[in-house]
Amino acid sequence: MACGGLMSAPVCLIENDENGKLRVRKEAKDILDGISEPVVVVSVVGLYRTGKSYLMNRLAGQQTGFALGCTIESKTKGIWMWCVPHPNKKGHTLVLLDTEGLGDVKKGDEKHDTWIFCLAVLLSSTLVYNSLGVIDNMALEKLHYVTELTENIRVKAEVGQHEDESADFIRFFPSFVWAVRDFSLKLEKEDKPITSDEYLEGSLELKQGSSPQAAQYNLPRSCLRNFFAVRKCFVFPRPANTEGLQKMEELTEEELDSKFLEQANTFCRYIYNNSEPKTVSGGRTITGTALGNLAEVYVEAIRSGKVPCLENAVVSLAKIQNVRAVAEALQFYMTELFKLVQLPINPAELSNIHTVAEKNAIDVFITMSFSDNDQIYQKELMGKIHEEYQQMCQHNYEASSMQCEEVLRDVFDRLEKGISDGSYLKPGGSQKYIDMLRQLSEEYRARTHSQIMSEEVLSRFLKTKEETGNMILQADESLSAAEQEKEAEKMKTEILKQQKRSLKEQNRLQEQMYQDMQRTCDEHMNQIIYQMEREQDRMRRDNERVLEAKLRESKALLKMGFQWEAARMQSEINSLKAEMEKEKSSQPSKLGQALNRIGMATTLLAPGFPLKLIGVGISLASNFV
Repeated sequence: MACGGLMSAPVCLIENDENGKLRVRKEAKDILDGISEPVVVVSVVGLYRTGKSYLMNRLAGQQTGFALGCTIESKTKGIWMWCVPHPNKKGHTLVLLDTEGLGDVKKGDEKHDTWIFCLAVLLSSTLVYNSLGVIDNMALEKLHYVTELTENIRVKAEVGQHEDESADFIRFFPSFVWAVRDFSLKLEKEDKPITSDEYLEGSLELKQGSSPQAAQYNLPRSCLRNFFAVRKCFVFPRPANTEGLQKMEELTEEELDSKFLEQANTFCRYIYNNSEPKTVSGGRTITGTALGNLAEVYVEAIRSGKVPCLENAVVSLAKIQNVRAVAEALQFYMTELFKLVQLPINPAELSNIHTVAEKNAIDVFITMSFSDNDQIYQKELMGKIHEEYQQMCQHNYEASSMQCEEVLRDVFDRLEKGISDGSYLKPGGSQKYIDMLRQLSEEYRARTHSQIMSEEVLSRFLKTKEETGNMILQADESLSAAEQEKEAEKMKTEILKQQKRSLKEQNRLQEQMYQDMQRTCDEHMNQIIYQMEREQDRMRRDNERVLEAKLRESKALLKMGFQWEAARMQSEINSLKAEMEKEKSSQPSKLGQALNRIGMATTLLAPGFPLKLIGVGISLASNFV
């Protein structure tokens, strides 16, 4: 469900509880739980009273929504969320996150601001940093939160003593947009016009030297350069006069500065066109449901005093998502089956319904599942669907048996009455009994020819009448002992023929089940191939994005004269290239292992069905003894 259209206003996603600890609001989590589409997550961060919320309202296509701070107080507390249908990407939801203004001295909790900034980085696919004035050293020093990311975010669960994870941040962090508000300078450098992006990159140039002052100057710049692969800048003139700024929500577009409005529209178009769906490690795209779970995982880590770990978050998210994916896929399968099946039903028709329902259920699972690399949860779903289908087949046999038994009782009522009143215990009565048995058997077959258990029910019934037939033969004085023995053999032969018909009928049913299982296996294998190809493509694009950013940074470092740093960057590039080659060469092996696991699962499930059929036969025999 893409519930963006149902949200008429933002809701609080992350707030402080009564003990001052962060928590995820249930109302917001429930909204995200209902979004099965991929999400494009845009967060805005910045100092309080810088007009962050106005830009988010523009992105939502609304004049009002997120609270605008027109006074000296910070209006937004925690992180607020607004989900709307994505204007450009069909089948995607745009999730806008407006964060609490940073640097409000009244809060007296610097760590709280750090965690708000970290959560915005961890949850978004595009991070908008909003500031006033110009990008200068003071502005970059105010962005000290970016320099603290290495202390407050971990990539791996286990890190070596001398291992620096910051080189991996670029792979996981969002794209970065710096929105400079109330910008009044000319975009020029050495009397030549420059773009806003060139203005940003020029502001991020590093200083030569090894002094503490140079290190302090370079730190926030290096972090921005190394952590964010995509950087973009927009400069906005003042939107209105001072009086107008105090009632921004009420101003019409005609009352806004035309250049501001033009830039605001350009900003929105850029976000719509360039912000990618939110992904986690391996370039895996996440849905609204997964985003809500991810928020809870990160917030829980912060609440417990730990540093949020990307690797642990993915493991936790995978378990949560996959358990739910199995449950929802199975529920979808059962709903489809019970909606369309009316027992008793022809096995071929039941098989077709099962095949379509299972295929759609696997689609549901694939959409929701997450990082099921060993197909543990897919095999679990496969087994549960198999069990449900077996049960449905069992109910189908029982329903068919009941109908056949009802017809059998009606058809053979005359025979039973003849046996009860002794009509066949007379000279010539045995032939009369045999003729009646044959005639009624044909009548029964004519009335139950479409029923799958017709021959089985008749076979069991005739077996119960073997002793009665022998008794009637022995009582027939018109036959010699040799004739009685000959007729008894004929009756026994007829019973054996009927048992063969029943066995043939059961073999057809078992063959149908094996064909269904083969189709199931093929469908799961096709989905694995599709999923792994898609995963490989995502990972390749993710690696190429990171590689391009590192190559760009390496060239920039050389240009600025930082040979040692450029050499370090080249080492990272070489490691990444080697990793990409290794991943590429291991794909066929991974695919083979995955397909083998599914094949083994099919083999383990295969023996279950015939055993249940035998159980049906035994239970039917007891009904006529």
